[in-house]
Amino acid sequence: MAKFIIGTSKGLKGNVCAGGCKNAILPIIAATLLTEEECIIHSVPPLSDVIALCSMLCDMGVSIQFDEKKESIQIKAQNITKLKTDYEKAGKMRASFLIMGALLARCGEAIIPLPGGCPIGSRPVDLHLKGFSALGAKSQQSHGFIHITSKKLQGDKIYLDFPSVGATENIMIAATLAKGVTTIVNAAAEPEIIDLAEFLKKMGANITGEGTNTITITGVKKLFGAEHTVMPDRIEAGTFMIAAAITKGDVVVEHVREKDLKPILAKLSEANVKTQKLDENVLRVYTTTKLQPISLKTMPFPGFPTDMQAPFMSLLSVIKGTSMITETVFENRFLHAGELQRMGAKINIESRSAIIEGVDKLTGTQVKATDLRGGAGLILSALAAEGKTEISDIYHIERGYYEIEKKLTKLGADIQKVE
Repeated sequence: MAKFIIGTSKGLKGNVCAGGCKNAILPIIAATLLTEEECIIHSVPPLSDVIALCSMLCDMGVSIQFDEKKESIQIKAQNITKLKTDYEKAGKMRASFLIMGALLARCGEAIIPLPGGCPIGSRPVDLHLKGFSALGAKSQQSHGFIHITSKKLQGDKIYLDFPSVGATENIMIAATLAKGVTTIVNAAAEPEIIDLAEFLKKMGANITGEGTNTITITGVKKLFGAEHTVMPDRIEAGTFMIAAAITKGDVVVEHVREKDLKPILAKLSEANVKTQKLDENVLRVYTTTKLQPISLKTMPFPGFPTDMQAPFMSLLSVIKGTSMITETVFENRFLHAGELQRMGAKINIESRSAIIEGVDKLTGTQVKATDLRGGAGLILSALAAEGKTEISDIYHIERGYYEIEKKLTKLGADIQKVE
């Protein structure tokens, strides 16, 4: 098993480029199943989640050519030969469930295992199934699989009890080929939803309202091949911003969209971290004054993203004073706190809140990545810690960060990946 060995890395400096957004790439790949024609997707780093989803599609008869150096992928689902996905492959990643909407719309049937992913809390698929049911599908669960069928999907009004990103994406994908009009009320408004809608519209879908809490999809008879460049990864960009702040460095983050980063930039500003817009897609992050403790609460977009909660906890753990983080999206997303405590962080968990007392320094030790974003947080803490830190179970991290060790090394970090 691979692991990261990280030494104290003060004052990171230089330029770093955020990659294509994992949380946008996966639903877009799933959506290519809606057409027989070829789709070309650019800005697709070969993340382990991307490789796993592509492998699943290949098992189903889909033709995929992935140019990893150019980060470009060609997908042609001319013949879907299998409607049941592999339990081992699909069970490891949450995004595997996103192909259900596409298969249901195009083939009228799908057999998908209950999805896996990071152990950050309960993420039931009931909202997905509720949406499909409203469109006329029938589902049953047996032996860990969900079997869903429909002769012809029919548009309807669907209210989501929670603005779930995955459910919004899945229902939106399915509704593109449904008869009539589908309205999703209390829909997720994340930038990744907008990116998926833009791709679907390039395929010929009729969608309005993406980016608001009400999305309307008017079904069409057929969708076509399309070419699309994926949006920048706002969470990877935010992670590099924290790397600059926690090491008291001066880092220029390229390939970013400021509008997607507003809640992150707001909290960095509250903590006295400086940011400067250098160009349309370029932000400088640096520190000149003493950093301040803050309080933050994770919320659906445009609130503070839950995926940035762990990186911010790492930063707040070394800012003198009392900070508080309240997690409202996932009930079990403080697993990484125990690993930070091993490094000397003072964190007290009370229900869905973490009270953080900043310490003078963290110390390197052996820790393990508990999940994707928690693992990224550990990397950030290790950069600021005294001595060497060894992080195991880094396969979690590599689900969402491609060669993060190489990007950080270019900024002057003492980090290496060893087997």
